[in-house]
Amino acid sequence: MADIEQGSPAALPAEGAPLQDANDTDTLNGTAAKFVATAEGTALAYGSLVLMALLPIFFGALRSVSSSKSKNSSDMPETITSRDAARFPIIASCTLFGLYLFFKIFSQEYINLLLSMYFFVLGILALSHTMSPFMNRVFPATLPNKQYQLLFTQGSGESKEEIVNYEFDTKDLICLGISSVVGVWYVLKKHWVANNLFGLAFALNGVELLHLNNVSTGCILLGGLFVYDVFWVFGTNVMVTVAKSFEAPIKLVFPQDLLERGLDASNFAMLGLGDVVIPGIFIALLLRFDVSLKNNSRTYFYTSFFAYIFGLGFTIFIMHTFKHAQPALLYLVPACIGFPVVVALVKGELTEMFRYEESSPELEAEKTESDKDK
Repeated sequence: MADIEQGSPAALPAEGAPLQDANDTDTLNGTAAKFVATAEGTALAYGSLVLMALLPIFFGALRSVSSSKSKNSSDMPETITSRDAARFPIIASCTLFGLYLFFKIFSQEYINLLLSMYFFVLGILALSHTMSPFMNRVFPATLPNKQYQLLFTQGSGESKEEIVNYEFDTKDLICLGISSVVGVWYVLKKHWVANNLFGLAFALNGVELLHLNNVSTGCILLGGLFVYDVFWVFGTNVMVTVAKSFEAPIKLVFPQDLLERGLDASNFAMLGLGDVVIPGIFIALLLRFDVSLKNNSRTYFYTSFFAYIFGLGFTIFIMHTFKHAQPALLYLVPACIGFPVVVALVKGELTEMFRYEESSPELEAEKTESDKDK
């Protein structure tokens, strides 16, 4: 998955970019001048990236607990099974190599135009969903909150089948309007603040709505992507090529020259959303496991959350020590799995942790219906 990178806007990474030093990026881009970040600028950039990575994980995990009990189709999570987890690195590899071929064969400008339109729509929906709980708190009670329903059906009579059935209200429309303004800003300017707003929304929604069904599935997913990340970063130039060509809000960026140039800064440190969402859904699973224990403790959540901070910090340390591109999952996966497993061994809850199982909302609904029929 994508990692931390430093460099110019021309090298904005896709999900899968290796961790890279600013001077290395300039060399790869063929530029004569090398940007040398100040110590203050580097510290501010990396500190901000770590903070931005932690926010969607923390709040996305908390929201995942309530979404697992939601009956609303728009808030219903997607459950990842062990089969899905095993296939994901293969699918991701095929997608990555396919994008590599596309960028080699077709014009980068047209591909990025299509991707911009695609992520423009997705970003508006993601940001709107992210803002919804906040809007519920600040929406004036004196204003009317009308209910709406978007319904598409296929067929007629008894054979009628629902294709889309989405319920929303005035508050959702306001969120959609604000998100659309951000979307237009991003498409027209590609500003890093707009990029981050979309990126944070994507990450938070991913952590909230993508649910692992058990810890074993999480280990399979993280282990597979560990191999994927190391292979495509160290084994080939595919990931770096795609990362430098791909323009989409699937990374968090923060300028290292912010202190010198303000909001017009252009030399960024970057963190791909894959290194936020993938460990994040595992951390969210451990929070739901904590809740299932019903002992008012969040031991495994805080342990894995601390492990993520440690792994990300260690990734940054390794990059600056060896001045070489690094796949962040190489350090995040052992930390996020190893720390909670050690704690479970010490507490004697390892078996209980690996036996914890979640079922998809659809299966729960079918089970409830079958119980009623009996």
